[in-house]
Amino acid sequence: PPTRLDGCRRPRTNGRRPGRRGTTLALYRIEGGFPLTGTIRVGTAKNAVLPILAAALLVEQGTTELEEIPNLRDVATMEAVLESLGIRIERRGTTHRLDARAIHSTEPPAELVGLMRASVLVMGPLLARMGEVRVALPGGCNIGSRPIDQHLKGFQALGAEVQLEQGIVTARASRLLGTTIYFDFPSVGATENVLMAATLAHGETVIENAAQEPEIVDLANFLNAMGARIRGAGTGTIRVEGVSRLSGTSYLPIPDRIEAGTYLVAFAFTGGEGYVEGAIAEHLVPVIAKLREMGHYLEEDEDGIRIVATRDPKPVDVKTQPYPGFPTDMQPQFLALLATVPGTSVVTETVFENRFLHAAELAKMGARIRIEGRTAVVEGTSLVGARVRATDLRAAAALVLAGLAARGTTEVLEIVHIERGYERLEEKLKGIGAKIERVEDKDLAPEPPPLFLPRFLAPGETVGRGT
Repeated sequence: PPTRLDGCRRPRTNGRRPGRRGTTLALYRIEGGFPLTGTIRVGTAKNAVLPILAAALLVEQGTTELEEIPNLRDVATMEAVLESLGIRIERRGTTHRLDARAIHSTEPPAELVGLMRASVLVMGPLLARMGEVRVALPGGCNIGSRPIDQHLKGFQALGAEVQLEQGIVTARASRLLGTTIYFDFPSVGATENVLMAATLAHGETVIENAAQEPEIVDLANFLNAMGARIRGAGTGTIRVEGVSRLSGTSYLPIPDRIEAGTYLVAFAFTGGEGYVEGAIAEHLVPVIAKLREMGHYLEEDEDGIRIVATRDPKPVDVKTQPYPGFPTDMQPQFLALLATVPGTSVVTETVFENRFLHAAELAKMGARIRIEGRTAVVEGTSLVGARVRATDLRAAAALVLAGLAARGTTEVLEIVHIERGYERLEEKLKGIGAKIERVEDKDLAPEPPPLFLPRFLAPGETVGRGT
């Protein structure tokens, strides 16, 4: 059996606007005001699957079999990147078998890398195994600047020669050498990339100020299952003793903590009650704490989390931090939730500088939100249905949740973002009582996009009706 060891730039679609399937445009149409009840199951974590897929590049002996792989756009993009490098992928339902024994390229196509930031995760494995890699700077969500300088710093510390010219990164090394690396910021992507590279380096590598997310632990467990020697994953210091080669294995990645948190907020938002099956409470400590602080009842067990929403929620303050702090990928959902809670709440975003674009969309539904730099001051009110446009993956989820709680009909455009990270979202929500449908219509004409998206509203400016 397989082993389990325990947050967009719009994708290019051959010239078509995102959200199209063939010649149609898609949106979610939601009738709000219905409490959600029942059991909803969490899928496999996209943010665990993507680095694990990239790590399959390290395998020279045998094949890698991954179980319960979600059918998501980002997963499809990563697999397309791997296939362009020479990996053969056999898909049988949700089980994907990867054969990386015949890698023939160390340069993934720029058009694929530009679709998704996580594509940069092939750098560490290719550098370690093939001795070189050439990658265009990655794409990703429109939530702020996310440079890869810490990735490159780590490669250089391991002995690689790194060049960045005209948006192309080239790294070469005849053999990586273990060393001590200190990250200026506990970057998840940099930790994953350097961790993978270090598995085949000569000697011991020590990564200081490493990211501690559950997805880091899952990647380390996967690498260890293939023969790597990693200790300390999930702490600020990771130690890697390099090995000569890695072998294939079978593995089951962890459940998606952000998807689980989104469903918990959905129950709270609509005044419902239910059970989030597959949620790991240990991965959601700050989310659970804030929901309890608002007055909601949550009960944890080994199979999931039960929530009973209070009818008298209290305002709270939320500040995003690297794990184990409050996750930035849950900030949009909480901002939407707090927009309906009487009183004043304050949401502070410390991870990304451009992650309040959804505030303007929530304003169309009546939300009263004032942006002051990296802080949003929220005055609770009731929401009404409106046509809104998703700006990134988690913002899209927040707008769907707002639509579930609002009076009347909400239409969420650009749901291509949802499909990057939530599998069959409308089907799952229907299963717990949501009135939501996916609408595809060749005659559907969305509002034209703005000429530009401001990084912030003006300091002190309020968005919302009647303000």
